[in-house]
Amino acid sequence: MNQKNSLGLNSCFTDLNDPIELFKLWIAEADKNEIKDPNASSLATANNAGEPDVRIILLKEINSKGFVFYTNLNSPKSQDLKKNPKAAMCFYWKSINRQVKILGNVIQVDDEEADHYFKSRPYGSRIGAWASDQSNVMKSTSEILKKIENLQKKYKNEKEIPRPPFWSGWQLEPLSIEFWLRGENRIHERLRYKKVDSGWKKEILYP
Repeated sequence: MNQKNSLGLNSCFTDLNDPIELFKLWIAEADKNEIKDPNASSLATANNAGEPDVRIILLKEINSKGFVFYTNLNSPKSQDLKKNPKAAMCFYWKSINRQVKILGNVIQVDDEEADHYFKSRPYGSRIGAWASDQSNVMKSTSEILKKIENLQKKYKNEKEIPRPPFWSGWQLEPLSIEFWLRGENRIHERLRYKKVDSGWKKEILYP
């Protein structure tokens, strides 16, 4: 029989009061079992007209304030976030039958943090960040390949590639984090943390 926590849920939910710490435990477990990209998440945004959009992004950092990802600041997701700085993330790890849903406010990371992460990226990814006019229409693939070739000539020294001014990171600061565990007969276990003045409030949800 599976061990339970103090709320009567599976012990994988633990008894932590901070959902970000619980998320770290869950993604570490996913990292041991997922074939590829346990940090992949659906990111949902909406523009100021309320029109939704969703895409897969890769989580690059978890800190005490939230969840960080990087992108082109001219991309549709960034345009949405500039006009409506709220978003939702959803991680699904089929290998361990777990899901995490995060809702919150989004802010842009500071330049120092963005510079630090950009320098850690492979040379080709840094060149690609400069070359891509993300989500805009291309006449042909030769267009971006030519831009990459020219940038490689310009930035022969890997250490001298600056971060593009149109490329940075966003941090989702959660107001709600829900942990989901698949159960038999669709009797799933769900634990939601909601942000309150005193910290976090735990709620068990019906499946």
